[in-house]
Amino acid sequence: MDQFILNPMINLLLVIYDLLWHNFGVAIIVFTAVIRVLTLPLTLQQQRSMQKMTQLQQSKQWLDLQKKYKDDKQRMQQEQMKLYQEMGINPLAGCLPTLIQLPIIFGLYGAIIRALAGTPLDLLDLAGRIYSQAHTRLLPLNSQFLWMNLGQPERLPVGFLSGVPLLADGIPVLAIVVVITTYLQTKLSTPSTATGGQGAQMNQMMTLYMPILLGYFAYTLNAGLALYFVASNVLAIAQYALVRKPKPAPK
Repeated sequence: MDQFILNPMINLLLVIYDLLWHNFGVAIIVFTAVIRVLTLPLTLQQQRSMQKMTQLQQSKQWLDLQKKYKDDKQRMQQEQMKLYQEMGINPLAGCLPTLIQLPIIFGLYGAIIRALAGTPLDLLDLAGRIYSQAHTRLLPLNSQFLWMNLGQPERLPVGFLSGVPLLADGIPVLAIVVVITTYLQTKLSTPSTATGGQGAQMNQMMTLYMPILLGYFAYTLNAGLALYFVASNVLAIAQYALVRKPKPAPK
């Protein structure tokens, strides 16, 4: 993992950091945009598959299946899967963007932890992962971005909340934004008309649990990772908003 994911991410972050005024927060945002561009062909393919699914589930053939097998859920699922196969549609397409992000998330978390080295041993380890010795002059990196330290969990200090449990250290602004944007992004990337079948159940679980899971990560782990979540979700929402909604299939 280090050679293929972690080390390349560290070096890409350092290159962007060096070009963008030594601002690690901006480097993370730009890095997120680069990842979005690299995965754009797969994302567009996934979006086209979802559009086909939405059109299919609005068609008379699909609605007739719902009526015909409404009392036999197992047979309905079998017939739906046959229809998916005939149309060349993947019912789990809505889950793909999040699943693709997982190795990136873990790699980025490790890259941020190592890039923001706080001890001499950590700095020595980081120096050994850098491809160009010219970038060793950047160490240690500036971890301050807006009000947050990117190497620590993010909190916005608010004086009158000092005695409130869970909020004594401040409001977890990024964690809240992560939950909201993850829900919106997952909702947009899931066919809204999907009903029945394992694909629909999986999509519903992703819509419910992914915002909670990523929100928990943003709340407990360093702010650099939370900033990546927010930037990635906002870019994904903008991308889905630019894609024209499919027209209902003719009856």
